[in-house]
Amino acid sequence: MNWVQRKIYLYNVTFGLYMLDWWERYLFNSLVVVLMWFVIYNGTRYFSELYQRHLT
Repeated sequence: MNWVQRKIYLYNVTFGLYMLDWWERYLFNSLVVVLMWFVIYNGTRYFSELYQRHLT
């Protein structure tokens, strides 16, 4: 088991995804990706506005 497979296994065990069906795991991971995109997108917008506010 290489490093990437070990991290995927740890992710599945930590969040209990190993006991879900394939479609439930896909749904959960899709939700995680959408939430991460939302946080990153709004975080970059917030910090860019904060940066612009401090420059002017």
